[in-house]
Amino acid sequence: MQALALAAASGAALLAAGSLTPAASGGSLAPSATARNAHPGAVRLAPVAQTARLSHDGASSGSGSIADGASPAGEKASAGIKEGSVSAADLLAKVSSCSQISNGKYRTDEETSATVPVCGANGAVFWKADMDIDCDGQVTTACNEDTDPWFQDDTAFHTSGDKPLSAEKLPYVVVPSSSSIWNYGSAGIKGGGVVAVIYGGKVEYAVVGDTGPDKIIGEASYATAKALGIDPDPETGGAESGVTYILFKNSKVSPIESHDAAVTAGDALAKEFLQNN
Repeated sequence: MQALALAAASGAALLAAGSLTPAASGGSLAPSATARNAHPGAVRLAPVAQTARLSHDGASSGSGSIADGASPAGEKASAGIKEGSVSAADLLAKVSSCSQISNGKYRTDEETSATVPVCGANGAVFWKADMDIDCDGQVTTACNEDTDPWFQDDTAFHTSGDKPLSAEKLPYVVVPSSSSIWNYGSAGIKGGGVVAVIYGGKVEYAVVGDTGPDKIIGEASYATAKALGIDPDPETGGAESGVTYILFKNSKVSPIESHDAAVTAGDALAKEFLQNN
């Protein structure tokens, strides 16, 4: 995909995207794949020099983001963009058929059969599945050991301050850990990559924020579910079907915890996706 140049929300300066480097995982293996993630190896965003940065709770005095390899072009986010200008219907029209790229299919839960392939498109991969709720990461009011029986205090990818992501506050998507079925890294998908999540006629832009079991697919953070009108309760919520995940190849939001940056990047990437498919 041709690299895109993206500018920060509210007129902040452009920043170079951070590189991903290995970091030790603070999480333990999840009990069962019906609901929760394994964390085979957490990674963090290497520190990046910048004039200002969004904190993990979304407060900021200015921040920026560009896709990997992009060069500045000065396209700025605005309050009018919100969750982007590309409609759910237009995106779904481009993913109506599947060119399978995975070596097999995934289950949506531990007890179900494998029915979900990973599909390829120009500049993206996608799948259609359910949505289980991931509440892992920072301890918050909605996400903690009391609210989530499978809670883990870590995520596979970390904030720019090397902290776990906040499932309650940040829309993020869980990708299956690499296996013989599919290797997300080899497909151009990385931590902080941009994802368009579509459900009920709505589009929510998220980032790749966590990894899950290697045979299960269809999981996103508390914040993603809530934004799409899905019950975000980690124990009883989620959606049984009808969720489409479009992951844009070779994209990355910096800092990963900036939802505004994800929306700006997602809107531009979605427009390019429509043009190229």
